[in-house]
Amino acid sequence: MTIAPAGRGRARERGNASDGAGAVVLAACAIWSLISAAGRETGPEGVLPALLAVAAGFACGRICGTLLPVATATVAAVGALLMGLLSRHRMPGATATVDTAPGHAGAAAALLVLAAGAACCAAAASRQAPLRFSLRLLALGTACAAPALRSVAGFAAALGVLLCSLAAARMRQRLLGLAGLALSTGLVVATSWAVAADVLPQGLMVSLEGPLTAHRVLLWQDALELAGEHPVLGIGPGRFAELSPTVEQTVHSDGKPHSAPLQQAAEQGVVGVVLLGSAFGWLLYVLWSPRTTAVVLTAGAALTALAVLASIGNALSFTPVTAGAGLLAGPASARRPIGDGTTGADGTDGARGPDGADHTWSG
Repeated sequence: MTIAPAGRGRARERGNASDGAGAVVLAACAIWSLISAAGRETGPEGVLPALLAVAAGFACGRICGTLLPVATATVAAVGALLMGLLSRHRMPGATATVDTAPGHAGAAAALLVLAAGAACCAAAASRQAPLRFSLRLLALGTACAAPALRSVAGFAAALGVLLCSLAAARMRQRLLGLAGLALSTGLVVATSWAVAADVLPQGLMVSLEGPLTAHRVLLWQDALELAGEHPVLGIGPGRFAELSPTVEQTVHSDGKPHSAPLQQAAEQGVVGVVLLGSAFGWLLYVLWSPRTTAVVLTAGAALTALAVLASIGNALSFTPVTAGAGLLAGPASARRPIGDGTTGADGTDGARGPDGADHTWSG
């Protein structure tokens, strides 16, 4: 199916707009971290590497995904799986001990989610049925590896990504799917804030406090209190450990509140929270690409699962996780080679066969 020159122009303009928006959002995040750290005994050393990791992963994924999308996603899946399984005690940024596992367990679960998402993206882009089956089997094996890491959340999230990928293979419109993913993330973030503010019914609070643990809820409450005291600039990047009473009373604490939105609120104020939400919104927006709906929604589901884990854990404090998020979004948003005249960027799937695979360009 041939696309008109006007359609190609609109797709190119949309791609340029998404790239420009990403540059602005990441630059704003970096600048605001410097502003919130100015004049204080703190620094944005923990924020800037994460932003650089996202940008580098996205650029690498975009370049490699344009040339060899299936191979790129497959290598990313295997790499994330191996890192999640073999680097439990050597992961960059890992400061928590075994006794304070929530942060590290969240990072391992996030890597497994990224591995499952990359494997499913490769399956959706492949035109060979045996390879698609093998890649989805890899995603299932990744989910089954989570219990070995004692990560129930990782198992549920990775399995959810696989199921979403299977459902996405039969969808024709991506807008509704992406909107649903964004709404799901917003509901999880709102629930975590409600738990921290203790505004939920007592019965619901008790049921949530069990899996979350009372210690994590206390950390969230500290973060929300600090955010209320410093609503604009926050307390400064990396200062939560200094000012949190719960951290001071905890042995072997990693000094994190185990919630990315609440950490941003405490350390960088409301502006930091808005910028964090904008970064996630950009990742979903950039998925509106010439790739098929199956690939787009699979990547969106994996990024949403990662956002959920980051809302109730410490996953984004680990550089491999942030780099992996960019690496996953890169191939899923890759443009087609010059001269490829197929459609797909308008939200429909004229380029996809009945099996859900990309039959026009799978690399």
